[in-house]
Amino acid sequence: MITFSSINPPSKSRPALHKRLRIIPVLALAVCSAGCHHATPDTNPEQVTVNFMDPEWSHDQSRRSVMSEANLREFEEQTGVKVKHLPAPETSQQQLAAMRDLLRKPDTVDVYGVDVVWSGLLDDGFLDLKPLLASELSAADPDVVAGYTVNGRVVAVPYHTNVSILMYRTDLLKKYGFRTPPQTWSELEKIALRIQQGERAAGDQNFAGFVWPGAAGEGLTCVALEWQMSEGGGSIIEANHTVSVNNPHAIKAWQRGARWIGTISPSSSATYQEWDAINAFENSGEAAFRRAWTSDYFLTNEVETAVYGKTGFTNVPAGTMPGAGTLGGFGLGVARISKHPAEAVALVRFLLHKESQLEQSRAAAQLPPTTEFYRLPTILKAYSRSIPANQPRGGRVVARPSSLTGPNYEKVSRAYADAVHSVLTGKQKAAPAAAALENELIQITGFPKGQPQPARK
Repeated sequence: MITFSSINPPSKSRPALHKRLRIIPVLALAVCSAGCHHATPDTNPEQVTVNFMDPEWSHDQSRRSVMSEANLREFEEQTGVKVKHLPAPETSQQQLAAMRDLLRKPDTVDVYGVDVVWSGLLDDGFLDLKPLLASELSAADPDVVAGYTVNGRVVAVPYHTNVSILMYRTDLLKKYGFRTPPQTWSELEKIALRIQQGERAAGDQNFAGFVWPGAAGEGLTCVALEWQMSEGGGSIIEANHTVSVNNPHAIKAWQRGARWIGTISPSSSATYQEWDAINAFENSGEAAFRRAWTSDYFLTNEVETAVYGKTGFTNVPAGTMPGAGTLGGFGLGVARISKHPAEAVALVRFLLHKESQLEQSRAAAQLPPTTEFYRLPTILKAYSRSIPANQPRGGRVVARPSSLTGPNYEKVSRAYADAVHSVLTGKQKAAPAAAALENELIQITGFPKGQPQPARK
């Protein structure tokens, strides 16, 4: 039986949250309607309902979604505490806006799925979990925990960690005589073009070599950061708090991305959201490669899509430097104004334990035999265990500069994505776009101009 430790209620004198960019009033009203009838604190756990907003739950129709719901029901059986699973808006920007609104409203949501780049934007809305979940944090990857740490406070505990990877069609590589997936951007261009030409000649005029999210947004920030990191173009903003984005290596990487549009990538790539790329690859089967996330394994190999059993996963390709996959994913945070903090922390601890059990049970024998893993980043424990012992692992992991920029990250990411997007659409040349972005980021952050720092291996 799970027991609940006492947790002091949040201070009424806590600093106000940063103003949200956007409010989702309908969602906020719906969540409040679901939770506001618990205005009186409960002393009996059987009378408690913990509201859980899970950004993955309402958009992932794979086995992970079913497992998440089953875990909540198991928690209810063990504790007598009810859990209400709440949907979140579809896009990252909408989710962030909704959370900013709801974190001001008592007795609405107790536990949130927190994107790794939101920690500095929402930190004063969450409890510090460092003293409450010390053993769970000690077992987590310290680099991932750092992404959820703001001024020494751990505002969320890593839950579903993601790293970007390259997804590929194993059947098409074999069909066109390629033994392994591309490990450099040059190889990707060559292989993608060869497969695209062959499939179009066979009658599929919509077939694309490579699909990725090119619309101006967080997805493009992740993609373009990987491009420039693989060319030695830096991290946009470096660990020494300097703005490094205006350099010839980043410019070269942006130019290469623009060159793909209309050649190996669809002409409409600059309008693609994440789901557009997913639909092109998984649902219609009209792409050879997709820039993806490790969590997409659940979507591709446990749901019957057009490419079921025909996919492989490898690290993001390299340029003149090793490839780098963006760190992503969600942690679990507890609202400071939660009426039931002890029960909320107990739910977080329970979900972390269930996730640990899942990782321990995921072995090569349990994976579809047609799934191919090649040179995945070593940070992916569950997936790395599935790679044969003699298979080399590779790929670096890069974090977006959210912890460095704190509440300014949203402006930084938006400015960066807009600048790259202007290059992809031909509105600006890469060099002047980078120069203008440098000035804008200096204004936003107050950081001085700098140069890319050596990447950690």
